[in-house]
Amino acid sequence: EQNEAFYDNYLEVGYDLSKILFIATANNLGQIDGFLANAAVKILFPPEARKIESTLRSLGMGSVCDQVITSVNRAAEAAVVEAKPIFVEAIKQMTITDAINILTGDKDAATQYLQRTSGQVLIAKFEPIIQSNLQKANATKYWSDAIKAYNALPFVQKMNPNLSQYVTQKATDGIFLMVAIEEGKIRENPAQRVGSVLQDVFGW
Repeated sequence: EQNEAFYDNYLEVGYDLSKILFIATANNLGQIDGFLANAAVKILFPPEARKIESTLRSLGMGSVCDQVITSVNRAAEAAVVEAKPIFVEAIKQMTITDAINILTGDKDAATQYLQRTSGQVLIAKFEPIIQSNLQKANATKYWSDAIKAYNALPFVQKMNPNLSQYVTQKATDGIFLMVAIEEGKIRENPAQRVGSVLQDVFGW
């Protein structure tokens, strides 16, 4: 159960913590090449479609594959800015127990909290946004071109993996990965801290 005075204090903490953790998302992942140029989160062909990519590249159709990869990462970059309000809302619901667990927990305790409270909500909110941005970035067209080119080849098993679900999951995974990295930097390097309230959260 939440204590109002404590909750008010941690509401301020939550907002500052959210702002700092989102240095890695809204300010980085949400810009051009935020996903595409970051090997840790770059979205590639789905594992079940790697054979499609390797086959098309071997036949001189690498540009088709490159268009798919570029466009799906552009879709993720455009959608990632939608994550911040979800995380802020999760932090507003923080209880005394939650806050203590973050303060005394693992180096990624805040990330774990956000993932636990926001992960499924983020995925549900992301998929229609991803789908819309896949269309805007022509990813659905390029994906369709790649699938049609592969399925037209003789002696191949026809495939058509669900692109929007895959990109949604990979974009969500990328957000939490970068938030965890940013949290680690904040905990390990005092120069990364912003605001006295944030210092209280991390126990300094």
